[in-house]
Amino acid sequence: MSFRELKPSVYYVGVVDWDRRLFDELIPLPDGTSYNAYLIKGKDKTALIDTVDPTKERELLANLRKLGVEKIDYVISNHAEQDHSGAIPTVLKAYPEAKVVTNPRCREMLMDLLLIPGDKFITVDEGDTLSLGDKTLEFIIAPWVHWPETMLTYLIEDKILFPCDFFGSHLATSDLYAVDEARVYEAAKRYYAEIMMPFRMMIQRHLEKLRFFEIEMIASSHGPLYNRPKFILDAYRDWVSDAVKNEVVIAYVSMHGSTRKMVDHLVDALIEKGVTVKPFNLTRTDIGELAISLVDAATIVIASPTVLTGPHPSALYATYLANALRPKLRFAALIGSYGWGSRMLEQIKGMLTGLKVELLEPVIVKGYPKEVDLKSLDTLANEILAKHKSLGIVER
Repeated sequence: MSFRELKPSVYYVGVVDWDRRLFDELIPLPDGTSYNAYLIKGKDKTALIDTVDPTKERELLANLRKLGVEKIDYVISNHAEQDHSGAIPTVLKAYPEAKVVTNPRCREMLMDLLLIPGDKFITVDEGDTLSLGDKTLEFIIAPWVHWPETMLTYLIEDKILFPCDFFGSHLATSDLYAVDEARVYEAAKRYYAEIMMPFRMMIQRHLEKLRFFEIEMIASSHGPLYNRPKFILDAYRDWVSDAVKNEVVIAYVSMHGSTRKMVDHLVDALIEKGVTVKPFNLTRTDIGELAISLVDAATIVIASPTVLTGPHPSALYATYLANALRPKLRFAALIGSYGWGSRMLEQIKGMLTGLKVELLEPVIVKGYPKEVDLKSLDTLANEILAKHKSLGIVER
């Protein structure tokens, strides 16, 4: 994809990565991604906002050449993570007169990560502006979206917000803007769940700050841009709110069928009571789909057999993930089975310290579940329903 003009003298010069399938050697990318960079040609000065992953730096330079860029005065670095900053050293070699504009904390990180000399920087703080002649950049400090040094850049005259990872989506598409909003919504929600959700409270504050800006376009650094920004702003306000839905996520694994029997029974019992249930078999689940389900759910149930007196490793990973992502869950429960002994409950409880949840009565059975055990699951389903009703999220 070559450069594209967003508004007069404002250009997209980023790169779509159609084939990437894993991010940070951790996060699956079923739909690829993009590294969005932007060039602003002012009357007096030219600024490049963010760069691209080092694997795509040649494409970035090719886009700049196609655009006829002979000089770059400023490289604005909103975020030090290498998928945005990694090509800065190459850009500085191609345009040696350029200065890197960022905040003091990001400056330190770029010096550490990319070995950029300290004299190549201009540092800015909250509310500072940078004139390009007939275009003005304003800087908004937004720590923990999703690193501690993140900032946003606002182009005052054109009312464009460049928020780097904020509002992004891992989605490779030829559409410059979010045309297929249903598809973009799912990709953006997945991105939020996997990357932004641990910082939900900070993001609430940053969203409030953005209410004072007139935003006609959001040009984020992954996925399509938003020329109807209300779409993604409303989505984020919903995701980061304290409101939960009448939903139960069941993350389960079963070795010999005992735990699966319990899960099937609990799923049926909850459905009969009008509770939305989202079960995930952890041996087959796309972990990103599990993360998405945690954005809105009121309750999580971890279901596991016992392996050497502890939970199955897949159940441990799901517990670790939920604790790390810190969704707005209100309740949690553990169900499962064991053969001769189990410390599963203590281990799972010890891993949920990052969640502000009420732990419901567990159902841990010896061997294959019997009638009395299934009745205990019915009791758990009734308790979950009662808890959801207490939150006012159950339709009457």
